[in-house]
Amino acid sequence: MPQGRGSNSLKDPDLYEELRKQGDSKEKAARISNAAAAQGRGKVGARGGRAEDYEDRTVDELKKRAKELGITGYTGKKKAELIEMLRTH
Repeated sequence: MPQGRGSNSLKDPDLYEELRKQGDSKEKAARISNAAAAQGRGKVGARGGRAEDYEDRTVDELKKRAKELGITGYTGKKKAELIEMLRTH
């Protein structure tokens, strides 16, 4: 389980594990599980789904997103490799 910047405890460890099994990153799974525990799963779920699919973005947009997330080693990667890096960071 992740060692976060703030609290080191997960508020909904079952949801965290479920999200990790689906392939979400540690950070994303922790963020969603803690928000769901604090605000309710239905409310958190209703907020999601607004981002553009990675497949619909350009390579430059994917590199920009990788930089925003602090991912390194994305230079020279193909689109599919960038998408995999973003999904598994």
